[in-house]
Amino acid sequence: MSEQANLASLVRGPAALTPDRTALIDGGRRLTWAELDGAIDHVAGGLRELGLHPGDRVALLLGNSIEFVVGYFAILRAGLVAVPMNPAYTVAEVAVLLTDSGARLLLVDPTTGAVGTEVVEAIASCDIVDVSSDAWRRLLAARPFAPGDEVAAPNGLALLLFTAGTSGRPKGAMLSHAALLANIDMLRSVKEPAAVLESDTVLVVLPLFHVYGLNTALGLAVSAGATCVIIDRFDPVESLRLIVDEGVTTVAGAPAMYRAWCRVPSAREAFRDVRLLSCGGSPLPVSVFEEFGELTGTPVFEGYGMTETAPVVSTTLVSGVAKAGSVGRPLPGVEVRLVDDSGQDVDDGDAGEVWVRGASVFTGYWPAGLGGPDAEGWFRSGDVAFADAEGDLHLVDRRREVILVNGFNVYPREIELAIEGLAGVVEVAVVGVPDDATGEAVSAIVVTADGAGPTRHEIAAHCATRLARFKCPSSIRIVDALPHSATGKIAKGRLREVYGEQ
Repeated sequence: MSEQANLASLVRGPAALTPDRTALIDGGRRLTWAELDGAIDHVAGGLRELGLHPGDRVALLLGNSIEFVVGYFAILRAGLVAVPMNPAYTVAEVAVLLTDSGARLLLVDPTTGAVGTEVVEAIASCDIVDVSSDAWRRLLAARPFAPGDEVAAPNGLALLLFTAGTSGRPKGAMLSHAALLANIDMLRSVKEPAAVLESDTVLVVLPLFHVYGLNTALGLAVSAGATCVIIDRFDPVESLRLIVDEGVTTVAGAPAMYRAWCRVPSAREAFRDVRLLSCGGSPLPVSVFEEFGELTGTPVFEGYGMTETAPVVSTTLVSGVAKAGSVGRPLPGVEVRLVDDSGQDVDDGDAGEVWVRGASVFTGYWPAGLGGPDAEGWFRSGDVAFADAEGDLHLVDRRREVILVNGFNVYPREIELAIEGLAGVVEVAVVGVPDDATGEAVSAIVVTADGAGPTRHEIAAHCATRLARFKCPSSIRIVDALPHSATGKIAKGRLREVYGEQ
């Protein structure tokens, strides 16, 4: 695979081999592979006509849709860098990402247009296009790219995926075309069962602003020429109807989805003809794994990965045996070490930090590439796991302090900074608490000034204007004091001891 290979070239294959086969289904709309490839060519040409040059960043503030798919691959085909963003982000959050990425264009849809417009009005260097507008239709009518025109960005960069840093400032993981293509190739090398087949119809319900949905669901499906059924909002009953009506054969999901499906009596019948079910984003509880299996008779293959590894590191697909509580073995081409605090490999059966090496590992954080793999190519994940006697990995801990809400990383410091900005707040600690619906939920424990501090309602309202909904605390507790270490740092390890699990 060439270092200059362009991920958007994946669309060329099925467009040439099966031009009339359906590529995308989005509600009542359908695009064939030839139509999808043509739309990508036109928009790629239109983006260049706007004066964008290879390496420029284009942000997408879009829900799952045909327009997201066309826009994403057009950005890459034109040699630009895609910056997907959660469409639930607030004005403040979008402003930070546009500023840090230096994006020159923002794509929005009717649901995100107001937020995008408010941000762009304050950033003179960034333009905006609504994918429901005449401006988008002009891009679709622009002079198209021709096969062979597409090039990767000068540094091979394809994606900037921002996640909140532990300091509260988002960090942009830089993923190259080569890394994304490598992870797809690794997954396709797994044969029993195959991760994807040309004959598959794939449910794309995972959010496309997240690397799991973007590369493991969409990218993998496109690489095989499989049909994609796009859903923007997960509803357990409606998704099951689509699985039946559209003949879905492959589902990539998250734990909350499988938990919700367990409550729908028609699930067994709906999954009868589904060939492959997979799960990632956060650990699948053993109880859900077992309940879903008993209900449907269909096993769920679980995997582990992260944004920085494009994303899959390991999966039970490698052994072909779905195992409760395990995230399987490393993909072919991925090396994993389990390392202790002294930097040595742990003894068999012991837990250690997961270090990853392979062609799918990112190149570091934007813009300078800091925090990437070391000189020998190893990336230290911060996650802790052990390998069982059969060589299958089991996660036992996650990155320090991170909260996983429906599989999305929520860093406590970002929420703490938001709450600390409210007058009358003396001190705040944010932690994750167990939640049956989302895996974990955000809990804030706040110390306020005597007689002058905000109420719980005021804190919640303040957060709602500054943070995406999934980051907002689901519980807020006002207390007299927080436990501290000898050095004066809040002792988060003692919060549950002092205040209990909730």
